[in-house]
Amino acid sequence: MRLENRIALITGAGRGIGRAIAEQYGREGARVAVADLTPDSAQEVADVIEAAGGCALPLVMDVTDERAVDDGVAEIVRQWGGLDIALANAGVQHIEPVHKLSLENWRKVVSVHLDGAFLVTRAALAQMYAGGGGSMLYMGSVHSLEASPLKSPYVAAKHGMLGLCRAVAKEGAEHGVRSNIICPGFVRTPLVDKQIPEQARELGISEDAVIRDVMLKNTIDGAFTTVEDIAELAVHLAAFPSLALSGQSVVVSHGWHMQ
Repeated sequence: MRLENRIALITGAGRGIGRAIAEQYGREGARVAVADLTPDSAQEVADVIEAAGGCALPLVMDVTDERAVDDGVAEIVRQWGGLDIALANAGVQHIEPVHKLSLENWRKVVSVHLDGAFLVTRAALAQMYAGGGGSMLYMGSVHSLEASPLKSPYVAAKHGMLGLCRAVAKEGAEHGVRSNIICPGFVRTPLVDKQIPEQARELGISEDAVIRDVMLKNTIDGAFTTVEDIAELAVHLAAFPSLALSGQSVVVSHGWHMQ
């Protein structure tokens, strides 16, 4: 098992990509702290991991709440003695053109993605530095590297997470900490399913056209990325054995974005 005896924290792990990664980490031998805003979701995923023979800790965590993040990481350390892997995955979306966007909705999206990533990073690094190393991971997006209309706060936040990832790679190297950001294309999660009718309304097209002509238009095969694709990459990045792979954005998008 590639993550045997590693201690991992995943935020936004109650559903979608975060859940898939949490379950895969459990299968790979990690002890997994399943952090989510919804207690029942965190508990459900933890139960699934344990039923499969893994070890999990459900945590209720609002990643925009400084105390909640710090207390959650402290609980992981109290129970398991350290932290080796942290994935800042929690996210939200808001579909609206810039000229109609309220400051409240801008701040909501940026806070969850970027402030949340910072708070998780700060708390995790303190433990990784003390433990002699670790892997700090971020759930970015193709939108960490290019823009799409109607998603300005999401695009800005995801670009910011790329910058944070690179800064952590520079600072963390002397402490044995690697930092990388996963940049998926569109994945059929509840977050994306919610966007399809929203974009159809804003663009005045059908939902099928949103999928075909907006979301998958620039892929090489017209296919969505899967949660299994992302989970496999998340394991590889967490398990990588040296600082040779750090500060990188790794794109999983069926060729939508190539770098």
